[in-house]
Amino acid sequence: MKNDIAIVTQASLLQLDQQDPWQCQIALEEAWLTQALREQGLTVCRLPWDDPQQDWSQVRGAVLRSTWDYSERSEEFEAWLDRAGQQTLLFNRYDLLRWNIDKHYLRDLAEQGVAIVPSVFVAKGQQIDLPALAQRFGWDEVVIKPVVSAGARGTQCIDLQQPQAAQQALDEASAREAMIVQPFLPSVLLQGELSLVVIAGEVCHAVRKTPRPGDFRVQDDHGGHVLPHIANTEEIAFAERAVAACPVLPLYARVDLLRDQQGRLRLLELELIEPELFFRFNPLAAASLAQHICHALPQTR
Repeated sequence: MKNDIAIVTQASLLQLDQQDPWQCQIALEEAWLTQALREQGLTVCRLPWDDPQQDWSQVRGAVLRSTWDYSERSEEFEAWLDRAGQQTLLFNRYDLLRWNIDKHYLRDLAEQGVAIVPSVFVAKGQQIDLPALAQRFGWDEVVIKPVVSAGARGTQCIDLQQPQAAQQALDEASAREAMIVQPFLPSVLLQGELSLVVIAGEVCHAVRKTPRPGDFRVQDDHGGHVLPHIANTEEIAFAERAVAACPVLPLYARVDLLRDQQGRLRLLELELIEPELFFRFNPLAAASLAQHICHALPQTR
């Protein structure tokens, strides 16, 4: 029997460990959405993206949620997107998912007038003079990360006071994969990173994420803390403008923001693939997303 919706995860998270706090968060996040979808009269199952035997035409739609290993297996994942996108309706849309995989999307958004964290892209195997680059832009510290990454995989904060070590770190990383170089913004330590959740173009709630002492990564699986945040009009307008600048309007998005040293908002990431949407802080957002998914589904079962 065909299910209406598949909640798409990764194979290692198919059976969640209820003793693991991080996996408990996944279970809670997906439970809110699953319940909301069922309240729309939809049948829901949970499937791993990388099952080669799965016939995705057996579901009317597939919502990507905890596919967090995609960045380590990007070629496989892109091949899966191509296959699944021909068999069922993906959320977000297939073309948006493909566009959002690679952080070069930030360049596209900047061309649309979105203020991003300044970014320099380094191709795989390309060598650039990092100390000279940092001196040119006035950066004392930089963050480097792969252009295809999730959950802070491969992300390093580098102090330019040790230029040889900094150059070596970038050279070793870019020998393996394409990278992005950005200035380290101290506001992540002082104020934290803001994440605004946007459903169908409108902000519905926000959180503030702060790193644990001695770290700069804000993800809770790296020891970061997450608290609800009441977004102000400036933050809401920025997030909604950023989402509106996408090639097409995404159904769901998480807009991650930092303030630069002049206090201006800057887009750090626009997450459209599998962002944590923090439904635990606003369960009504799960209901809103489920309603929009229901309306977008093909009418035949």
